[in-house]
Amino acid sequence: MKRAFTLLLGLAVAWPALSAGTKKACDTLVTAGLVVTMDASYATFRNGAVAILGGKIVDVGPAADLAGRWAPKKTIARPDAILAPGLVNTHTHAAMNLMRGISDDLPLMEWLTKSIFPAEARNVSPDFVKAGTTLACLEMARGGTTTFVDMYYFESDVAAATEACGLRGVLGETWIDFPVPGHKDLAETEKVTRDFLLKWKGHRRITAAIAPHAPYTCSEATLRAAMAMSKEHGAPLLIHLSETRDEQKTLREKTGGSPTQWLESLGFLGPNVVAAHGVWLDEADIKTLKARNVLVAHNPESNMKLASGTAPVVAMRKAGLDVGLGTDGVAGSNNDLSMFETMDFAGKLAKVTTLDPTALPARDLFSMATREAARGLKMDDRIGSLEAGKEADLIAVELSDARTQPSYDPYSTLVYAAKESDVSLTLVEGRVVFDARAKDPFPTIDQKKAVADAGLWRKKILASLGAK
Repeated sequence: MKRAFTLLLGLAVAWPALSAGTKKACDTLVTAGLVVTMDASYATFRNGAVAILGGKIVDVGPAADLAGRWAPKKTIARPDAILAPGLVNTHTHAAMNLMRGISDDLPLMEWLTKSIFPAEARNVSPDFVKAGTTLACLEMARGGTTTFVDMYYFESDVAAATEACGLRGVLGETWIDFPVPGHKDLAETEKVTRDFLLKWKGHRRITAAIAPHAPYTCSEATLRAAMAMSKEHGAPLLIHLSETRDEQKTLREKTGGSPTQWLESLGFLGPNVVAAHGVWLDEADIKTLKARNVLVAHNPESNMKLASGTAPVVAMRKAGLDVGLGTDGVAGSNNDLSMFETMDFAGKLAKVTTLDPTALPARDLFSMATREAARGLKMDDRIGSLEAGKEADLIAVELSDARTQPSYDPYSTLVYAAKESDVSLTLVEGRVVFDARAKDPFPTIDQKKAVADAGLWRKKILASLGAK
């Protein structure tokens, strides 16, 4: 009897070890009060968790279930937060963070020609774009943006800064028909871009792209050269499209059709194209963009601030067109990179312009900032939702503030109540790029240096413009 009791006692002591031995190892287990997956069924898990191994999600579900299946090296707990996919900003000019608010309250063309182009010509350099991109990545990581689509100059240096900061980017070297920082003509533009594409080819987080600025600033020869290089390297094409009424007028006088019709006639449009703005698209344009599987990047705050007009977002999505959300650059067309504000504004702008309170409900808006943007970028096999096999790009949004309580619907809370300051955790490929509760909240970015550098560049830019 004594021997039997000893045997049973031994088994009881050994059972936890035997049970633990059946668990699979993972790098990180992130638990939260609610997990919003944004998968095809919009599954959510109260008291849920995400298991991460090798930078990828390996399991999603109730925390109790995952605790029984996984033995993590590290656990991150956010019991009062919503765990969600990282946000995707589909249109930025990140380096322009160094010119935040340099010239406000002007029409687009006056803003560009009298303020931005002169400031850029006198200041933009590899050091400028590295400092500006780092400042932008600091802001985006803090605000839950894990992927951004960018158009600027010295884009290889933008890529280097993005890579160092740990974010994910679709980064396009800008092509334009006048001398700009880094290249003075089409031949030099092609060389710079080809070198950029080759250098970053195959990188896990950096997608090198080609960015002809707009149909009104790029000749047919420039657009065709960009198309050819895109085909040769399999690179995305990024372009501003139908942003203003003046652009519509200029292109119709020049080509006899809309900017979209002009690009279609050249064979430019396709599934590799991201078209920013789309404010003045008509029904025929929308049908064309849908047929070509183009992603439209909607920038509500920029369009309002520059008085460009209101994009027909509801009509685009009704036609089945993928529409992502973007902030645009912060040098006067928006002034911040907050995707939470962008979601909020996009919804309310759609409602007031259609006089329909049901237009663009909260869940759709959050989808546009996550899964729909990823699908439009042809990256939905990797990002945009919390599903096993995808990259571990995720954020935790705290609901502990009075402003976010009580929460009846997670999408309503995320879109209409939450702010970027509610983000307490941002992971890209399973790596922490922001943790509000850590001693060093930005482990991949030197926050003090980024802010100090911005101050130094402000002085340089003002001096170059003859101001104090």
